[in-house]
Amino acid sequence: MTPLPSGGKNKDKFTPELRILVASLLSMVVFLAWTKYFGPKPPTNVPQPNNPAQTAPATPGNVASSNTTANPKAPAQGQAPSVASAAAAATTAAIADSQERTIVVENALYRVVFSNRGAVVKSWQLKKYKDDAKPQRTLDLVHPESSELTGGWPLSMVFDDPQLEKAANTGLFKISGDSTSLSAPADVTFTWSDGHLEVTKKFHFDHSYVVNVQTTATYNGAAVLAGLAWRGGFGDVTVTDPSPATTINTFYSENGKLTTFLVKKLDGPEKWGNIWQGGKTFTGIADRYFTAAFLPPSDALSTALMTRYWKVWDTVKGSDGKEVSEAIPEFATATAAHPMQLRVFVGPKDYDDLKAMRPPLNSLVQFGWFEFVADPLFHALKWLYKYVPNWGWAVVVLTLVINMVLFPLRISSYRTTLKMQRVAPEVKTIQEKYKKYKLNDPRKADMNKEVMAIYQREGINPVGGCVPMLLQMPIWFGLNSALRGAIELRHASWLWVHDLAAKDPYYILPVTVGISMYLVSKMTPMTTTDPQQAQMMKFLPISMSAMFVFFPFSSGLALYILTSSLVGILQQWYLNRTHPLPAPAKPTRAKK
Repeated sequence: MTPLPSGGKNKDKFTPELRILVASLLSMVVFLAWTKYFGPKPPTNVPQPNNPAQTAPATPGNVASSNTTANPKAPAQGQAPSVASAAAAATTAAIADSQERTIVVENALYRVVFSNRGAVVKSWQLKKYKDDAKPQRTLDLVHPESSELTGGWPLSMVFDDPQLEKAANTGLFKISGDSTSLSAPADVTFTWSDGHLEVTKKFHFDHSYVVNVQTTATYNGAAVLAGLAWRGGFGDVTVTDPSPATTINTFYSENGKLTTFLVKKLDGPEKWGNIWQGGKTFTGIADRYFTAAFLPPSDALSTALMTRYWKVWDTVKGSDGKEVSEAIPEFATATAAHPMQLRVFVGPKDYDDLKAMRPPLNSLVQFGWFEFVADPLFHALKWLYKYVPNWGWAVVVLTLVINMVLFPLRISSYRTTLKMQRVAPEVKTIQEKYKKYKLNDPRKADMNKEVMAIYQREGINPVGGCVPMLLQMPIWFGLNSALRGAIELRHASWLWVHDLAAKDPYYILPVTVGISMYLVSKMTPMTTTDPQQAQMMKFLPISMSAMFVFFPFSSGLALYILTSSLVGILQQWYLNRTHPLPAPAKPTRAKK
């Protein structure tokens, strides 16, 4: 036996048991490190086509969440296998391009530029429309600056696993064919795989605004639920009145009802998790005049869509040159079917074209609170436009028709005005009698009774003189909504006005509106003897002119009011000649 060193102590303190423990710990560290940095990344719970489990959504609506298959021994469809089985599973061959490329597809309506990095859209120009830049350019619905900053582009993919999503949206896809420019009808296929995740996007373009899209996503051969998204902003960013952020909204239709979400109603993407709202007929994003709507395939209209909608933040330069944060609305759509098939409509919100879609999309043309007036006025303008091929002159003709229809009411109002003017001295005497009392004094009610007694004696309806104006007000607001909400009126020109839906850039219409309204007020008999009320009536034309200068009312509405005032001058001249002013009645002595 070998003698021990001096001191009789063994310097090797690592016993066999300790060596086994250290080796086990090191093996576990190596295994965990390999799993984290080199092993396949399984997605989190992925929603499945069947048996949806209800989960509380971030916003109200039906929810489709994660599901499992009927076979408990097999991994759920769309879910990645466990780490051990994933390592042993047979992987597909990697498919990727060696460099970033672009391909252009166009027809008579649009020009779309794709990048093979993520198979996303970098530009979507509508050839028949211009933006509001100076000088004007072909309208592009994609916002490249916002997409670069936020990292999201139109027609990118949305996964429940952020790592899979990043891989799919940054991979260099293989493009079918060698051509870099195609004319519709055309088909383009993008394919990419890293050996585990495989994504395919197929696009079919025809001569309409509709693009047919088919997407597939598998992980180690198992289907993964992946949605198609529109990211990075939408619409005409050159609009200044009002700003684009106030008009862009996401939407969905469910059970025939359209629901819209402005920026302030949207949450961040972190609120969604694995939540998809199901049961939708169509989904999309829109600004005032254009939309990107996702619909089920034409041969399976009953296919229910699932959607998410959220906002991300972008940094832009304000009017003062300082950087400010701006919210960017985004949305995604998916179906339970695999592969997923959708129709994507990207184009103008033309009422007739949208109504012809299946399902109909004409509910996207919204005229606000006064839609019950704006809708018939808009269709009346469209009918007149067939015979008067200029929207400005169509507004003039519509104004003439409306004023002729309301002329009998104007005559009745004028007669009421004459009667009220005749008894005005008598009414003023009564008002002088009670002017020393406060408004809350009960004796003020006696004054009203005496005045109403005079009106009843003369057969005067005090409201009768206001009926034409009361009828004109909803017409004004409804016409303004129709002019500013209909794509047909966007950039419609008339004489010096280049956009009837926007303000008059030279302020000629506001000034002439004020002058014409002043002339009408001077020709119309006054129903009051109160000097303050008379001053207010004189101030009305000035306030109307200022309204069109400082507020975003359309120049088409100013044209309507100007034409109506000019017609009112002629009508008032006729009434003054045929109905001369009567002699004023002598005031009676008021009773004590």
